[in-house]
Amino acid sequence: MSQGGSGPIAVWRRIPRGVWVLGCVSLAMDMSSEMIHALLPVYLVVVLGTSALTVGIIEGVAESTAAMVKVFSGALSDRLGRRRWLAAFGYGLAAASKPIFPLATSIEWLIAARFIDRIGKGIRGAPRDALVADLSPAHLRGASFGLRQSLDTVGAFLGPLLAVGLMWLTSDNFTAIFWFAVIPAFLAFALMVVAVKEPARAPHARAVRFPLNRRQFATLGARYWWVLAVGAIFTLARFSEAFLVLRAQSIGMALALVPIVLVAMNVAYAVAAYPAGIVSDRGGRVSVLIVGILVLVVADLVLATATQTFGVMLGVMLWGLHMGLTQGIFASLVADAVAAERRGTAYGVFNLVTGMALLVASMIAGLLWDIAGPGGAFLAGAVFAALACAGLLAMRRHFASQDLRTS
Repeated sequence: MSQGGSGPIAVWRRIPRGVWVLGCVSLAMDMSSEMIHALLPVYLVVVLGTSALTVGIIEGVAESTAAMVKVFSGALSDRLGRRRWLAAFGYGLAAASKPIFPLATSIEWLIAARFIDRIGKGIRGAPRDALVADLSPAHLRGASFGLRQSLDTVGAFLGPLLAVGLMWLTSDNFTAIFWFAVIPAFLAFALMVVAVKEPARAPHARAVRFPLNRRQFATLGARYWWVLAVGAIFTLARFSEAFLVLRAQSIGMALALVPIVLVAMNVAYAVAAYPAGIVSDRGGRVSVLIVGILVLVVADLVLATATQTFGVMLGVMLWGLHMGLTQGIFASLVADAVAAERRGTAYGVFNLVTGMALLVASMIAGLLWDIAGPGGAFLAGAVFAALACAGLLAMRRHFASQDLRTS
């Protein structure tokens, strides 16, 4: 379907306005979150004296909490047949959590702020992804998810970049930077409330009475459960990006420069996500995923063996590339696999399972880090990634036979 050209710019112009607005909302909120996230692991370890295992548990539990919330918010959006205000509430809760970081006087307050922020993410995640799918025509679905992911990731590298500059300007004043992060969070909430419009519910869509029961889960279909299985295996192969920050600090990088790690990762992520979505729309979703997992194997090996800044930064950029080649593709596969009125539930369950896998992966990485050092943690990640790739190759024929590609 070439309609006016098939290049990235031509496709870009055909993506609905609502997807662009949601991308800008994600950009502003991620700018805020990543300003804090880029510094929080180092702040916990260097300033407050916590262990890498503690960081892994905090990050893993926070992300898995967000994943559990997504199940209920996604199902509720299906039940209501409306997604916009639920997503707006999630963005509002995340914005409200941001002032807690600079006001916190103990690690308990920081943990509480992190959890509130992640609960907000959990509430907005599934309804927002379902809204992107609702707004996007089928032949532009991969590109739409890729564009939203790219804009989201632009915010994710602008945040750490601002953190680097502010660390230098404020002489490593963490509190001042945490206050600055409050501003884009409330801008994101305002944009979500004012500028996002929800499409009318399709007239043929069936009403969903109570999505979270065995009978309704069965209606999601075999294609969806295959996507879920692959997503869970893949997530076991990666862990929180907090360990990338700790890896940079472990080779002696100055505290003021540590956030540049997430800048590099997210630049690679943003550059890759949109083209990957376009390629996947042309029938290559599974192939793009395989390439992404192989890139993760290489990234882990580089990070495990690096002894200087160049090696760490190369591994970090490869990590970002693998994110760009996988995250939007999984979101597109979920939308491909289920009916429109069940997308909220589908995204919620997918995020629950992958969130729990991320918790396990982060706890293992933190334990291995404390026992065997950074090399042991990243080598284990490479082994899990290789196993995930082998599993995906074995399942590739089933994916093809189930016609998971867009028509």
